[in-house]
Amino acid sequence: MTEQESIRQSRSIYYASGIVSICGIIFEVLFGALGSYILGDGVKQYTLTISLFLTGMGIGAYISEKMTRHLIASFIWIEYGIGLIGGFSAMLLFGVTAYLPDGTDALFLYSVTLLVGTLTGVELPILIRKANEIGVSLEKSAAKVLFSDYAGGLVGGLLFLFLLRPYFGLVKTSFLVALINVAVALWIVFRFRHELKRFRLHATAGVVFLSILIAGALFGEEAAFHFEQKLYKDPVVYSEQTAYQQIILTREQGDTRLYLDGQLQFSSSDEHRYHEILVHPAMAAAARHDRVLVLGGGDGLAVREILKYEDLGSVTLVDLDPAMTKTARTNHLLTDLNEGALDNPQVKVINEDAFQFLEKATGFYDVVIIDLPDPNNESLNKLYTQEFYSLARNHLHPDGAMIVQATSPVFAPEVYWTIDRTVQAAGLQTENLHADIPSFGGWGYVLASREGIEVEELVLLEDTRYLTADLLPALTKFGKDEDSIMENGIEIEPNTLIRPNLIEVYEKSWRYY
Repeated sequence: MTEQESIRQSRSIYYASGIVSICGIIFEVLFGALGSYILGDGVKQYTLTISLFLTGMGIGAYISEKMTRHLIASFIWIEYGIGLIGGFSAMLLFGVTAYLPDGTDALFLYSVTLLVGTLTGVELPILIRKANEIGVSLEKSAAKVLFSDYAGGLVGGLLFLFLLRPYFGLVKTSFLVALINVAVALWIVFRFRHELKRFRLHATAGVVFLSILIAGALFGEEAAFHFEQKLYKDPVVYSEQTAYQQIILTREQGDTRLYLDGQLQFSSSDEHRYHEILVHPAMAAAARHDRVLVLGGGDGLAVREILKYEDLGSVTLVDLDPAMTKTARTNHLLTDLNEGALDNPQVKVINEDAFQFLEKATGFYDVVIIDLPDPNNESLNKLYTQEFYSLARNHLHPDGAMIVQATSPVFAPEVYWTIDRTVQAAGLQTENLHADIPSFGGWGYVLASREGIEVEELVLLEDTRYLTADLLPALTKFGKDEDSIMENGIEIEPNTLIRPNLIEVYEKSWRYY
């Protein structure tokens, strides 16, 4: 081999190592994202998938010690394997979740993560050994391949975060990255064709696998959508993977339902019950309605109720996901329900993290309505902490009122009373409300103010379908099974950023529901 040819081959190895490293890190975070979406608890799933992937890489590195011959051929088939397994992983996970027993989806995801991690762990030692074989010193070959690997890892993470997941979704991303793995292998096939004893076999296999993955990229999302349909009771009529969450709308016999990351947010058949209790007690308890703040509630249904007040000044709605508020403004299923509330001139929509918004906000609000998804992961948990409620209190007018959706005191009583205790720890007095929402079951709210609220004295707006002034006091009465924690004097610690105990409590409470 000439010196020039040796240089070209070594460069090919370095380029290949950088590209497959990009693919490796994308698969690693992709598996974490899939676990978070399908299995819940993002921190837990990312921790498990990253740990399993790294463990697999360690196993792969150990296995690579046995591979001393046919290095290029070995690398090619490893890339083919990563491409096929990783490419179909997301689509098949939806199928496993839809058709196989509970727990099988976790086993499938963790097995795929470990297997792809193992194959990834074999890549670099083989490339280092090959670079050394063609005349590059071991120190230089290891340093350059590892540099390509680490630099590729950064590029892969950024690509997944800012390009692949937001614009292509999880299923299509898995196929696109797999295509790159197989394309790199094919490039190596032709670059080192004189070393391959079965060049035609390697090339033909690569073309076949590339064709299969292209078909997957074109039709895999449709198949996953079919699998996902099985996860919901009613037909899915709208689905969007945003940068922050999966938005699903279903409709059956006039009933529209919104799901975020698989969690039901409302049913049109009874959402008026939920939103009337969320809005009107706080509006009745406040001295005025000049400035109202809604945190969450990107569907616009809470804002619809607020706009019923003639003395309303303005409403500020803060929702993290611009795709959610856009859907609430443009999808006729939502605009029919929210009556175009988010386009009302009295309403200002801000797409920002609620915690960060409160940190920067100025002035006071007469009413603060907190309508956020349940605290089932770290990102949402911070919005149920003493620190967050303290920020909300700091922006609450002295004679204003705040209300928090606080999950179910029936299914998750410890979660409900922990939220209540946390609001109290922020320096507010609370009143507890609950009602039967047929699509949810028994649901709870925490009404709060600086001075305390006499529920019996509240005068409610008459423009409601469910809630009345006579009914409201009854919503403060809890059954023994809902109130047992408080009646038994069990000590409840507030949820804080430093000690986020609510996540574990939530997971235990909802495990069987």
